[in-house]
Amino acid sequence: MQLSFWERETYFNDINVLIIGSGIVGLNAALHLKTTQPALKILVAERGLLPTGASSKNAGFACFGSPSEMLEDLQHHPENEVFSLIERRWKGLQRLRQNLGDTAIDYNRWGGYELFQPKQEEQELYEACLQQLPYLNKQLQSIVGEPDVYQTADEQISHFGFKGVQHLLLSTAEGQIDTGKMILALTQKVQALGVLVLNGLEVLELHEEDKGITATTTQGINIKASAALVATNGFAQKLLPQLSVVPARAQVLITKPIPDLRIKGTFHYDKGYYYFRNIGKRVLFGGGRNLNIQAEETTELGLTELVQNRLEQLLREVILPETPFEVEHRWSGIMGMGNAKTTIVQQVSERISCSVRLSGMGIAIGSLVGEEGAELVLRQL
Repeated sequence: MQLSFWERETYFNDINVLIIGSGIVGLNAALHLKTTQPALKILVAERGLLPTGASSKNAGFACFGSPSEMLEDLQHHPENEVFSLIERRWKGLQRLRQNLGDTAIDYNRWGGYELFQPKQEEQELYEACLQQLPYLNKQLQSIVGEPDVYQTADEQISHFGFKGVQHLLLSTAEGQIDTGKMILALTQKVQALGVLVLNGLEVLELHEEDKGITATTTQGINIKASAALVATNGFAQKLLPQLSVVPARAQVLITKPIPDLRIKGTFHYDKGYYYFRNIGKRVLFGGGRNLNIQAEETTELGLTELVQNRLEQLLREVILPETPFEVEHRWSGIMGMGNAKTTIVQQVSERISCSVRLSGMGIAIGSLVGEEGAELVLRQL
């Protein structure tokens, strides 16, 4: 791609910070940098027409976390780590709301429900959750400032119209947003502050030099900057192969509007491997990675019959058993996972940092992870 003198001088000259990835993390990093040091020239490079990974391709859950997820985490991590992550999710969500406003992101705190089937394994899991509710609620009250965040909600099963569901647990702290509106609002906010956001610009490699970095791109443009932040989450290994980040594809579908839809809120099913919510009168349904974990550890966007057929089957048999529906649209996104539910926010070299591996909790923690990455960059300038 050949640039004119004007284009080169306006867009690519004297860049202080190059941010790679225009998702929730990259844009929040740009926001924090620009509000902290308004004179900085910041370029956000995004390889896709829109953010390519998960930020606007997810289900739009506020990601507070369900009781069984918390018990699972407590089996593998120290208590203080588990609840500090919950606090991080809660604070991150408040930061997102504070930065953009509830109307702009269509935030609704309608609660989240966890479904349990009559199967013995599910019943044992439910009983374990039930037994631990007082303990969990005591811990959560110090974070959320409200009592009884987790509650039993069996009376809602018939109201929602589920079939083959024995128990429901409610999380009053869970909510949902419109992630398309979120990314648009974030993009407009940083652009209004003077941040350059260029879509369709793919960074292939980062090279460190004496006084900065040079990024090579698919378009043949070499970008020089004083420092760089990699905020590509599930795609992070493409630029930083040394990082322990495993891509995880999540497949999603959405129905056409359903008259008199009774489902309202966010829902987790089968230990969180399936998740669904209402968007107005539609049902968004995603998950099924557990059907073939290895196949879904990919950075390739796409759909599989195995997962899509299972999603439709569960819609017919469990979620909308008495309700005709039509699938209107299907898509997928790429999350960044690891052997622990911890983010990788670190200085990779003297002039390069990263904020990646959000473990499917991007909406909840993305704002904070972006700010933390920005703070690392400020030390490098």
